[in-house]
Amino acid sequence: MNLLPWPAQIGSGSDISCAKLYPGRGGRQASRAGGDRAPGTGYPERVTRGSCVLFLALWGCGSQAPECPPCASASVSAASVSASAKSAAPASGPSTADATQAAELTFRKEGERVVTLTLSDLTKAIPAETVKQLDPYYNKEKSYRAVPLAAVIELAFKGEKDLPQKEYVLRAKDGYTVPLRGSKVFEKGAFIAFQDVEVPGWEPIGQQRANPAPFYLVWAGKDQTDLETHPRPYQLAAIEIARFEDVFPRTVPKGLAADSPAQKGFALFREQCIHCHAINREGGRVGPELNVPQSVVEYRPVDQIKAYIKDPLTFRYSTMPAHPSFTDADLDAIVAYFTAMKDRKQDDAKTSGK
Repeated sequence: MNLLPWPAQIGSGSDISCAKLYPGRGGRQASRAGGDRAPGTGYPERVTRGSCVLFLALWGCGSQAPECPPCASASVSAASVSASAKSAAPASGPSTADATQAAELTFRKEGERVVTLTLSDLTKAIPAETVKQLDPYYNKEKSYRAVPLAAVIELAFKGEKDLPQKEYVLRAKDGYTVPLRGSKVFEKGAFIAFQDVEVPGWEPIGQQRANPAPFYLVWAGKDQTDLETHPRPYQLAAIEIARFEDVFPRTVPKGLAADSPAQKGFALFREQCIHCHAINREGGRVGPELNVPQSVVEYRPVDQIKAYIKDPLTFRYSTMPAHPSFTDADLDAIVAYFTAMKDRKQDDAKTSGK
């Protein structure tokens, strides 16, 4: 990895590609932090991956190469194709249709698998609907065949009480991780899409032209198009009932007052950054680890970290979006969280020699 001082990297125009950050591993996308640029500008459209700000901000990855980090989380298998799915396949393309019907979504509770449901299972139990609304990833109106997320949760966790009051973690195939509170999961307008109505086999999404299949969380309301408040994980592979602190215990800044700047920064990281990033090797896998073996505040100047997160395009053109909603106090809180976690490192890979 190029560890030249950050300004030197910027001045040289040399990008740190995902291949360098993850040598020898051929994955697909690292651009889930952003989308296509607005015509005639260097700025990306309002297309963010929940706020994967720090990935491109702190490492400066401008690579558009396809060799970005692969999935290290649950993957979707098409090995088990049920007889009912085969019989439901349209005549236009049996093998493709069978694979689509056999696409799987795994459900867990506190780490234990509860059930794995195929698309055929879902559509047999839940009437599919057509959802038509502006999709911020495509920056245009899109139509999908989909089933309500609340109904999917109730089917998968049948008999479980107080589902709207629980906490959930949604995981995509590439490691993109979205913690959601039950109130958001059961919010009217949340759907699990399984088919692009306009484009057979799905219209590719983002600059890496990823396929959103097998499942894509979409929102039907006109007021549900902000990716910060209504994230849209695509290539969805698993949904788990789990408390955030139980799934990501090493990200919690323990021993600090609830009203401390670091705790406020943790709240921001939890809501907007952990989708892509990890602390102490826990969290999202699309962006880089930010605490071990070194904390980002140990090798990046604080003022540059804050300035880059606030408006990265003042430094260089990339797919990373600006983050104007962060106040100075927000940026100070995020840095305070990083600084606190610097003294709370836990790195199994280092201690095991891996």
